[in-house]
Amino acid sequence: MLPFLPAHRLTQRPEQHRWLIEGLWADEGVGIVGGEPKCCKSFLALDMAVAVATGKPCLRHFPVPRAGRVLLFAAEDALHIVRQRLDGICRAAGTALAELDVQVVTAPSVRLDLEQDRKALMETVADLQPRLLILDPFVRLHRVDENVSGEVAPLLAFLRELQRRFQLAVVLVHHARKGAGKERAGQALRGSSEFHAWGDSNLYLRRKDEQLALTIEHRAAPSQTGISMELRAEGEALALAISDAPPASITAQEPPLSERIRAALDGAEAPLTVAELQRACRVRTSTLCDALAELAATGHVQKADRGYRLNR
Repeated sequence: MLPFLPAHRLTQRPEQHRWLIEGLWADEGVGIVGGEPKCCKSFLALDMAVAVATGKPCLRHFPVPRAGRVLLFAAEDALHIVRQRLDGICRAAGTALAELDVQVVTAPSVRLDLEQDRKALMETVADLQPRLLILDPFVRLHRVDENVSGEVAPLLAFLRELQRRFQLAVVLVHHARKGAGKERAGQALRGSSEFHAWGDSNLYLRRKDEQLALTIEHRAAPSQTGISMELRAEGEALALAISDAPPASITAQEPPLSERIRAALDGAEAPLTVAELQRACRVRTSTLCDALAELAATGHVQKADRGYRLNR
């Protein structure tokens, strides 16, 4: 028999304990830091690491209620680059790198699709007891097909298991598709719609010329869009910062539902069910079904045995 409790006996959490980073990331939340290449995703993840490890505001703006240890695996950057970036962010935050409780995994690779690597990561988390685990980027953590929900879901489920077993937050850095600037930020993520659905807190960065825009999305709190950002150098410190530039020029408008449906089907190797399309497009089921019927009548999509596919 599975353990259970009456609803009124479920644990309550005070407001001040609901945030790892106030307004930016839920306490013990899993999610994505996403964006196209060269959008400073890694800088944002490292800024979160410095903030949680020191208790200083993330981006010099978002408060951290309680400091704690951070475990980081940076799969794409050389260790000296990771140190240099952390040092610059520490300088911007007014703290010293030597005082930073960020533990960096130095293994050449970590594969979430390999049992021995999952076991090693779980043992490391159990030993270090971090408040935050950062894995950057997802593409270097596996050799599965990111477009196939059945292959991606078990990897994300393992990270959710880590979160629940060890009461930590998990940040997964992930790429958006190139040329997806007209789509909603969450729908622009590369691969399966599982990524967007998985996150308790998701952060998305978009670039136009030298200007960046940050979108904050939460499962259980209001979201924010169009926060202007810039990579700012102050002396030897190089770090992201919130800027005063108007965000209107880089805030993407949501495309029509028909385009979102076709984009979701175009990125899938197998037919998508109504439930999968509903999660991807985030609309009411009745609205989605009406749009699918119209697309099918005009020959743009085709109903298959297990869902819908795009007519090519």
